[in-house]
Amino acid sequence: ACWPRCRSTCRSMCQVNNGAHPCVHHKQDDGFKISRDASQREQLRPKTVLCMPIQLVQAHTTPTMCLSVANSTSTLSWLMSICYHLLTPVSPLTASLCHLAAQQLALILNVVDPRISGVMVMGERGTGKTTAVRALADLLPRMEVVSGDPFNSHPTNPELMGPEARSAWRAGVAKPTATVPTPLVDLPLGATEDRVCGTIDIERALAEGVRALEPGLLARANRGILYVDEVNLLDDHLVDVLLDSAASGWNTVEREGISISHPARFILVGSGNPEEGELRPQLLDRFGMHAFIRTVKDPALRVRIVNERQAFDLDPDSFRQRYAHRQRALADKIVAARRALNGVTVDADTKLKISVVCSNLGVDGLRGDIVSTRAARALAALEGRSCVDDEDVGRVIVMSLRLVSLMIMSVL
Repeated sequence: ACWPRCRSTCRSMCQVNNGAHPCVHHKQDDGFKISRDASQREQLRPKTVLCMPIQLVQAHTTPTMCLSVANSTSTLSWLMSICYHLLTPVSPLTASLCHLAAQQLALILNVVDPRISGVMVMGERGTGKTTAVRALADLLPRMEVVSGDPFNSHPTNPELMGPEARSAWRAGVAKPTATVPTPLVDLPLGATEDRVCGTIDIERALAEGVRALEPGLLARANRGILYVDEVNLLDDHLVDVLLDSAASGWNTVEREGISISHPARFILVGSGNPEEGELRPQLLDRFGMHAFIRTVKDPALRVRIVNERQAFDLDPDSFRQRYAHRQRALADKIVAARRALNGVTVDADTKLKISVVCSNLGVDGLRGDIVSTRAARALAALEGRSCVDDEDVGRVIVMSLRLVSLMIMSVL
């Protein structure tokens, strides 16, 4: 009853109900068992078919994290989303063509400096926006977290710690650490507020007398990237949740008289088609950079894109192998840029030029000046330079100013 791509792996690796690992095995019968602890708790679900090998789960998280959500009703969809992203090959970002150059640059600069505060990608349907965003996952650097923590808690920074990790840190208790990939979390349009924010684990609260949270998507996205496809079609109540979390960097869950807060520091990446609906100005303001993708008009380039896509569909592994060297080189370049970022300087004359442009364009507030400076510093670090020049500013300032971006979108 396993997926074809992982059938042989499941048979040899999947450990079911042994108490050692929280591997979930769904049988094609009237129910399944979840091994949460030694008591081997049994839960029933009708006719579910899924087998999740333990190494696939551990590639995305840790056993303790699985245990913490094993009783939630959203566990099945959570595990299925992990398995889907791990088993579904993604086209390499370095294989994207020139019509996505602006989007590629904006995404990479946000990985170099997350303080740029995200990317909004707008364009016509079928232009590769979503493909490029999901391809970013292969390039994200690994990060150090508290082992088994569902909030990707930082080992030493209390501002990036979940409730349990922060309590242990204050008590002087050393927690084991682990190195995991930076998460890239998809937020579905039909997600409920509980699925996004998380909800109180009432069962643990009643049975153990502790305040426990069943983490949502915002917890998984902490210190990572939260991607919303068709963000302009997102329900208003979810927009409000994103606005609050993106502005404060914290998510607060209040249910049944219990309140729990955890950090939600993520890079917000959205994509959409302007023909399908407008984006609320409040949410649009949360994106630091804006990229706009137009349909390719050159017939030769269109044929090239079609051929590349066909080659990927026929043999994804071989296609990815062709670009493996470029992928590794770009990933190493991003890591080096993050390390060198603090040493990049912007002279007073360059800062003045940025402010003159923003002032002459009538940009509201100072966010345009700040984002343009941060993006220029990230670009200089990416290219191995210690000082920002005028060319760096020229390449990023259009994407960093929302007023200019809206003017471009109006003529798409």
